[in-house]
Amino acid sequence: MDKLSKYSTKTTAVVITTAMLTFVSAWRAASVVLCDLGSSAFYACGIAEQAIGKAAPWFIIAIMCFSLCVRVVYMESCAMFVRGGVYKVVKQALGGPIAKMSVSALLFDYSLTGPISSVSAGHYLAGFLNQFFALIGFTGIYISPPTFAVIFGIIVTLYFWRQNIIGIRESSAASLRIVQLSILVIGIIFVWSLVTIMFTHVELPTFTPHPTDEAMGWLRHFPWVRGIGLIGIFVALGHSILAMSGEESLAQLYREIASPKIKNLKRAAVVIFVFSFLFTGLVSLFAMMIIPDQVRPAYYNNLLSGLSMHLIGPTTIKMAMQGLIVIVGVLLLSGAVNTAMVGANGDLNRLGEDGIFANWFRKTHPRYGTTYRFISSIAIVQMVIILLCEGDVYILGEAYAFGVIWCFVSQTLAVLILRWKDRTPREFMAPFNIKFGGVYLPIGIGLTFLFLFCIAIVNLFTKTIATKLGIIFTIAFYFVLLGFEYSNKRKKSGGDHELEEVNLKFQDVANAVNCGCKHQSRILVAARDPNNLYHLKDVLEKTDSDTTDVMVMTVRQGPVLEEGGVESLPSDERILLTNIVAVAEKHGTSVIPIVVPATDPIYATAKAAFDLGAGEIVLGKSLKTDPSVQLEKLAMAWGFVSSGTDKKVTVKVIWPDHELKVELS
Repeated sequence: MDKLSKYSTKTTAVVITTAMLTFVSAWRAASVVLCDLGSSAFYACGIAEQAIGKAAPWFIIAIMCFSLCVRVVYMESCAMFVRGGVYKVVKQALGGPIAKMSVSALLFDYSLTGPISSVSAGHYLAGFLNQFFALIGFTGIYISPPTFAVIFGIIVTLYFWRQNIIGIRESSAASLRIVQLSILVIGIIFVWSLVTIMFTHVELPTFTPHPTDEAMGWLRHFPWVRGIGLIGIFVALGHSILAMSGEESLAQLYREIASPKIKNLKRAAVVIFVFSFLFTGLVSLFAMMIIPDQVRPAYYNNLLSGLSMHLIGPTTIKMAMQGLIVIVGVLLLSGAVNTAMVGANGDLNRLGEDGIFANWFRKTHPRYGTTYRFISSIAIVQMVIILLCEGDVYILGEAYAFGVIWCFVSQTLAVLILRWKDRTPREFMAPFNIKFGGVYLPIGIGLTFLFLFCIAIVNLFTKTIATKLGIIFTIAFYFVLLGFEYSNKRKKSGGDHELEEVNLKFQDVANAVNCGCKHQSRILVAARDPNNLYHLKDVLEKTDSDTTDVMVMTVRQGPVLEEGGVESLPSDERILLTNIVAVAEKHGTSVIPIVVPATDPIYATAKAAFDLGAGEIVLGKSLKTDPSVQLEKLAMAWGFVSSGTDKKVTVKVIWPDHELKVELS
């Protein structure tokens, strides 16, 4: 027997749930990115100093300033593609093969972001515990930092794997709390460092980098290279580039940012820049100035712990400060594991939407609506890397930079090319443009690309570990993607890979509780034509989702045979759902999609609005019926379903430049 019956005889509704319809504020978006970008403050300078000497903080600061240039490139791509990121943008500009290669390099980056962050957090915690035990006289207790870091990294990865299965709103809330605590502790250490500098004799580190033979990589075989200052600068920048990450996560998170999307994206970008410049940039400089040269190598893996122990003041207070830094460091570095999962999951979903992965991978969690198989795959890869690195932060840091820089290069080149290929107006454009012949010549993006490309080329020769591992991983994953794509195309004769993957939730009663309504104010939007959603766009532009639930209803004129999968819906309704989700993401406003089986769409709309307690019904203009006739039919249906009550409803028919409105009781 069919699961669904006629709505006129039995109240039955299908509520379609998906985690893609939850949105986060600018602060939450910034906090997710900062858990990645800010976490690099705990290890970037230590790794860079081992490579280029005491000039490391100056180049870290330079990278933090330059990160703003890269960020505005990503912001322009977000303005073009709500579901953006490297794969979508590069494919649009340069084609599928280069896009697959770029996203393969990016996934190499994400595969290392989580491990380097969680392992570094383990080193901070192990170092603090060893110092604490020594301070209280437990000299017989010693924790091996590498071993502890591996165990800790596995635990953190499992924790954020679970958080991402639950959904982005929950994981972003955790990131926001982490960043809020970080700001407090960073403020304290910033002021304390300034006081220490004022009352002790310290010197600014040299501006001249002194790369080691290992840092020069294959270039060490050419002694004349060291005499070229410009190459030395790019070598130093290449070893500092790992301080800049999180940009791709911002692009993947853009679809989750609440309305107004571009305005909130700008706010998030400003917050990210200020936080990263002060924390990653200036605090690294303070650490280099305050920690004596002879003891600083002992703190390469936990540099900020060393900074806290060399500030002026009593040892007990400094130990307490180190404890706070370790707490923040562990939380912030652990949060970067979350950011890596968010970003990698987003990129894998873009590949899935493009038909590369089979629907088995894209299957959403039956309870949370997240693509849990992608998330689980990411977590497994990260845990394997943690085990293989044996707690060595330096090796992870050296390999990590490969994916970062080449993704920046491909993304910037793609946005550069799209200035010519796609001349449609943009909500945001990267600055420094010259208008010529109807085209905005992207001077700023061009210079950014040139700078990134020079760093990337130099890195190929200096970061030998990153080059070898990065190329192997990128090529291997590229062919894996080709294999999945070929296999998936053979299995699918249709072209519906771009349709939304959802869960179907069957309910016997279409009420506010079953449909997940959160507010007393509710609007029911009736939708049928995937290409006629102007009325939905109008509602989302004028509605505050913090006070009003927007329910988008479509009538299914026929049965749905089986509960659970999206296969239960025909392709035309899946196309409609996909477009509804796209409109909601574009406006950054949550909606509740509902499918109602019925033989009479007008009656079903009135009955659903009555049962859901909607105060407003919004219709689009029918291609077959005059708007006044639409209102008349709905008025008759409303009179029937609301007879014997004093319930009122506002009905609107909206189409471009027109609106008909009537109050029904």
